[in-house]
Amino acid sequence: MPLATTAPTRAVSDGVGAPLITARELTRRYGAVTALDSLTVTVPEGITGLVGANGAGKSTFVKVLLGLIDPTSGDAAVLGHDVVRDREAIRALVGYMPEHDCLPPEMSAAEFVSFMARCSGLPATAARERAAEVLRHVGLFEERYRPMGGYSTGMAQRVKLAQALVHDPRLLILDEPTNGLDPAGRDEMLALVERTGREFGIAVLVSSHLLGELERICDHVVLIDGGRLVRAETMRALTGETGTLVVEVDGDAVAVAAALSARGLAVREERGRLAIELGDDPVEHTLDAVRDAIVAHDAGLLRLERRRGRLEDLFAAAGAL
Repeated sequence: MPLATTAPTRAVSDGVGAPLITARELTRRYGAVTALDSLTVTVPEGITGLVGANGAGKSTFVKVLLGLIDPTSGDAAVLGHDVVRDREAIRALVGYMPEHDCLPPEMSAAEFVSFMARCSGLPATAARERAAEVLRHVGLFEERYRPMGGYSTGMAQRVKLAQALVHDPRLLILDEPTNGLDPAGRDEMLALVERTGREFGIAVLVSSHLLGELERICDHVVLIDGGRLVRAETMRALTGETGTLVVEVDGDAVAVAAALSARGLAVREERGRLAIELGDDPVEHTLDAVRDAIVAHDAGLLRLERRRGRLEDLFAAAGAL
């Protein structure tokens, strides 16, 4: 990783070549409540979004992966290491950025991140050097000696990211990394997360409910609901072209819609636009029908495009299950 001049010495395999995360029939119960219900999923390298409503099982899944809680049944592995038997190995390879506040206000960022580096096995001098490097990476180099109690929310989030990076992990698990940030701060954090994943080759698992943010930075999405897997696909597949043609007309849209319906097309109006469901006929036939209807009613064509899927639609569909 280019950030590091000195990385911690590991007595365990670094997980290269192993799947990033695997879970098989993973179940976790809290009394009568089932938080994870026979979850089976494989998470590949890259930046992956973990999506689900509150109570869907995201936090429980993360805690199992980190070895903080044991599964009730089933099994899971992180970089080839079993989450029950190989906790120490996993913690050497994973950096975790929690959602909740966890920074001692009286310490400076340099002191705190250096301390976390030493907890990971770096000697004192290497820990200080490494802390300075990651704080520069997250944009806090000039502020590194200030007590963290005076930091803004955005600065505190950056410190949490720095401490997750300081031991040179193979995988970052980020829990709501933009929590509490304003729009500009969210953009900066997302750019930082994306740069960390793309330029330095660190795999990232991002747990977030802000779906638009995940669309911007993720390669893959894992959607869980009620502790069960709903979808696990590439972002491109989930947000690719759909079977709906969107037409915006300058003129009598109602008449155009009626003409298209008379041709046997399924048409509905959506906020002034026409949404046409593409059937089994070639797309060219639908395009010809749109052209003819617009010309027949002396209207203009402002926009015509194939609708692309949205992560919000997938999330909404899961909620309806």
